[in-house]
Amino acid sequence: MLRKALLTTFMWVVFFVLAAPAFAQGGWAGLGDGGATVYKWALIAGAGGLAIAAAAGAYSQSRVVSAACEGIARNPSAAPQIRFALLLGLVLIESLVIYVFVISLVIMFVNWGTLGGA
Repeated sequence: MLRKALLTTFMWVVFFVLAAPAFAQGGWAGLGDGGATVYKWALIAGAGGLAIAAAAGAYSQSRVVSAACEGIARNPSAAPQIRFALLLGLVLIESLVIYVFVISLVIMFVNWGTLGGA
């Protein structure tokens, strides 16, 4: 499990290192060079935050469903209560991922050229 996590982390680091030259272009229209740099980092931060949140949410949901299935298998008479707790937990986990998605959209689509300095 740890080996798989390390391999995945290493692959993402390599991806971002190899993708860095794509951001080495000139200034964008309407933004100064400083604004373009901030905008590029905002895109990277928004996408990275969303990727981490989606991965953590998917992992958490899989653990919750697995525990609920084990609980129902051990005590079938408690299935309605376990199902309610399962659905409530899944909704709360997914809402956290949606919050990160909204924050990422705000970060990515702010007009950095109008915030002064650029």
